[in-house]
Amino acid sequence: MLIFLWAESQGRVIGLHGGLPWHLPADMHYFKTVTTGHTIVAGSKTFASFPRPLPNRKNIVVSHQPATAFPENVSVLHSLSAVRAYAAARPQEKIFVVGGAQLFAGLLDDVDFLYRTRIDAGFDGDTWMPVIDYSQFTLIDQQPGIRNEKNPYDFVFEQYQRH
Repeated sequence: MLIFLWAESQGRVIGLHGGLPWHLPADMHYFKTVTTGHTIVAGSKTFASFPRPLPNRKNIVVSHQPATAFPENVSVLHSLSAVRAYAAARPQEKIFVVGGAQLFAGLLDDVDFLYRTRIDAGFDGDTWMPVIDYSQFTLIDQQPGIRNEKNPYDFVFEQYQRH
């Protein structure tokens, strides 16, 4: 099953200069907790924003570059159709699509679940989440994050399932 996992601020901002425009440790912890033991799929720009392949996860990069351009323990798929085929062959496996915007846009019709961290603050950005028709999804879980010194914004963890 394909699951989108992302954080967005007001205005659907998801990135700035190849990274996140905010610092929200609770969201990073959520990302790690949710994805550990599962597969993550990232576009090449998103993958490049990681300091290294993420541990305790199968790392897949969608790229036109050859597999030799990436670390040995990273798998490469060369197209969206290859991602679809990979997911179709593993219907019970949680496969987290973690960005970027082009990957989200290209797989929007195929996604089964949405795991969104909604940050109730405005940020400058240069990358936006594609428009999602939430009428095609049911909100199945919603947990408010805890605002504190380390997490200085109001935020909510939301999970949606396609119906």
